[in-house]
Amino acid sequence: MSTVRTFDVIVVGFGDAGAAAAIEAADNGARVLVLDRSYGGGASALSGGVVYAGGGTPQQQANGYSDTPENLFDYLALEAGDAVDEATLRRFCEESPGTIPWLEAQGASFASSLVPYKTSYPTDDYYLYFSGNEKAHPYKLSAEPAPRGHRTVASGLASGKVLWQHLSASATRKGVTFLPLARVHDLQVVDGKVVVKYRVLPADVAARAGHAKHVKRGGKLGNWSPPLGEFFNGKADAIWDEGAVDEEAHGSAVVLAAGGFVYNPEWMARYAPEFDRISPLGTPGDDGSGIQLGLDVGGTVAKMGNVTAWRFLSPPSAFLEGVTVGMDGSRIANEDLYGATHGNVMVREFAGKGWAVYDSTTWKKARGQVRSQAQIFQKLQLMYLFSAGHKKAQTLSELARKTGVDARGLQATVDAYNAGIASGTGDPAHKDPEYSTPVLNPPFYAVDISVENAPFFPVPGLTLGGLVVDGETGLVVREDGGLVDGVYAAGRNAVGVCSNSYISGLALADCIFSGRRAGAHAARTARVTAP
Repeated sequence: MSTVRTFDVIVVGFGDAGAAAAIEAADNGARVLVLDRSYGGGASALSGGVVYAGGGTPQQQANGYSDTPENLFDYLALEAGDAVDEATLRRFCEESPGTIPWLEAQGASFASSLVPYKTSYPTDDYYLYFSGNEKAHPYKLSAEPAPRGHRTVASGLASGKVLWQHLSASATRKGVTFLPLARVHDLQVVDGKVVVKYRVLPADVAARAGHAKHVKRGGKLGNWSPPLGEFFNGKADAIWDEGAVDEEAHGSAVVLAAGGFVYNPEWMARYAPEFDRISPLGTPGDDGSGIQLGLDVGGTVAKMGNVTAWRFLSPPSAFLEGVTVGMDGSRIANEDLYGATHGNVMVREFAGKGWAVYDSTTWKKARGQVRSQAQIFQKLQLMYLFSAGHKKAQTLSELARKTGVDARGLQATVDAYNAGIASGTGDPAHKDPEYSTPVLNPPFYAVDISVENAPFFPVPGLTLGGLVVDGETGLVVREDGGLVDGVYAAGRNAVGVCSNSYISGLALADCIFSGRRAGAHAARTARVTAP
């Protein structure tokens, strides 16, 4: 007979959403068990560790920004759209000023140093920045721009890992039981209780050390070289398959927080075929299994076709000063948009193909910014772009021939752009004047920003859709509008604030918000239903 564990709240997945749910449930008096198919962290630990927060955080105030929850709402209403109802978005915004202090109470650190230029990710000199579309048209027309990207203090890309480590340690201090290498394969709701069935690799299995080694190698390599990642993850899976045993966990509630489905090729082909050429960002656990568990108990899904595809033009910030065009030569969008916002237009309206065009003045300026504006991983990409990763020509027509872009379309786009700047009316695409520099001086340069331009210049991405949840509680919603008692979803297992439009930090902020919401309500429900 398999081992049976009994807890009040069971959390499936131990990234930032699962950790937040576990902490909040424990703080509300629940006995909490967390199950994770790996060693915890998931895509959260691989992220940049940026949390989108506003409404008057201490870091904003230190830089003289008087952001308010209402101003934050006015901006996020454009980004979120109908992903969540108005009451939920207002709650998110009202709680936002307290998010960073709450994370600091768990041990994380944040700083007030503000990036003085536009970037996709700050260097280690800075930890607060404009991480979305705050200053770009049309968003700046609806809300006063404010910096809201709060990066966890750490070196390089370790910020995401460090943030998760603090959340994990806090959960452990609060008495949460964590069981790694536990893969849930069945979820049932029986007589008002949840039954979670899983297979787990016991801690005393001799080969477990080898398993951990392969997982570490696969995690490091998987997002940059999928074949190598698959090789090492496959070796880990073989060890797990041989030694795993069956167990069950019973409780009053379960929180599904097991990530998205970017590593599920069948679901990607079914729900988001336009994004089949992106480089998946996450872990093999982002296979939709958590979403499937919610479907198995009567839940429903939405926004499954929404995927973030990051084609960042900056750093260096001068790379925002050119024009981006599709293969017909027409303008894609204003280049100062957030990378995923611009990328979404390129994927959906230009078949994922495009080029960024610069003149010699801007090209030289961009080269001069690399040293001060780029992290090491960004510098490696820029080394490629400034060496083999671009086309160069003395005329725009010759550049069009080398890139395959329609020459007449390209010339018309550049002419309209230059004319708008020269006349004082501004860029026809409404790019901010700070980045509206004419494309005049030969030679001209073009960078391929197409989705398939990998591996040296990949377009990473993750899925944004998931289980529909109740905005007040986080309970999974049935197709008929009813709620699945005892079953919650959070993070990328659920439709959330970032499920229509992703900007840096919003997914992690949503993980914290939705995880805390689900954990708190699940714990209260557990106390009410406890015998």
